[in-house]
Amino acid sequence: MPELSLIVPVYNEEENIPLLFDAIQKALAPLNQTWELILVDDGSRDGSAAALEKLYQQDPLHVRVIELRRNFGQTAAIAAGIDHARGNIIVLLDADLQNDPADIPNLLTKLNEGYDLVSGWRKNRKDNALTRNLPSHAANWLISAVTGVRLHDYGCTLKAYRRDALEGFKLYGEMHRFIPVFAHSVGARIAEIEVNHHPRRFGKAKYGLERTIKVLLDLFTVKFLLSYSSKPIYLFGGAGLALMFLGLADLLYLFIRRFWGIPAATSPLLVVGVMFAIMGFQSILMGLIAELLARTYHESQQKPTYTIRTILESK
Repeated sequence: MPELSLIVPVYNEEENIPLLFDAIQKALAPLNQTWELILVDDGSRDGSAAALEKLYQQDPLHVRVIELRRNFGQTAAIAAGIDHARGNIIVLLDADLQNDPADIPNLLTKLNEGYDLVSGWRKNRKDNALTRNLPSHAANWLISAVTGVRLHDYGCTLKAYRRDALEGFKLYGEMHRFIPVFAHSVGARIAEIEVNHHPRRFGKAKYGLERTIKVLLDLFTVKFLLSYSSKPIYLFGGAGLALMFLGLADLLYLFIRRFWGIPAATSPLLVVGVMFAIMGFQSILMGLIAELLARTYHESQQKPTYTIRTILESK
């Protein structure tokens, strides 16, 4: 069984595949570790599938190819690679040669210092400053502020993980960039090191400014899952109490105004106050329903509300 599993999602990277494999071989040659390279073809429309098959025939000892039926997205491709990986250490990197395989030994060295996840930081990023770098910096700051897991570069695919740091959660949608956040939620120790970044030589980028909107929407989901999935009443109930307070305060204000002869029935504030009170009550009811759903989810799947790092006991 290999000690190290490298997972590379591939989408229309025909020209980069042979160069990537050569760079990986060169980077891993000095290491005294067995390894496998899992290449996940995410429904490529060029000659990537043929290039991957040729690579497998060239080195079946190290190369494994997973071909998805269609383009499911980068997160799904990464999830497929993780599910089929056999190594206790997993390294993710892109197929476009912008990530440098020569950085893999540095990631592993840092991982061996006692960390569960080591993330790459493209400090000198070779992308368009306006359409790629600026939105990325803003997204990284926002994700760090909201989740409390502070990394300079969430978008860098080049990361090294211990397998147990990837257990306890499932990847879906576009959630691969939030793996450090999910790993932190199950107790993973996280570090970050600077890595090289190269301009793209072949092909074209698969993402643009529209990705920023997806990241923002995904961040709402991640925050909810991490903070309120086990106790949704805290979110819905808190919002409900706030709305009820505003509604009752508004009605109290209208009641006090009557002592000065100002009628309440003709004021639009009456409608606002009643609406806030009703919305607050409904929000609390939604929180109770969400509590029942959360309880059903955990109990039906026998999903624990904790994760264990290790157990010391006498057999």
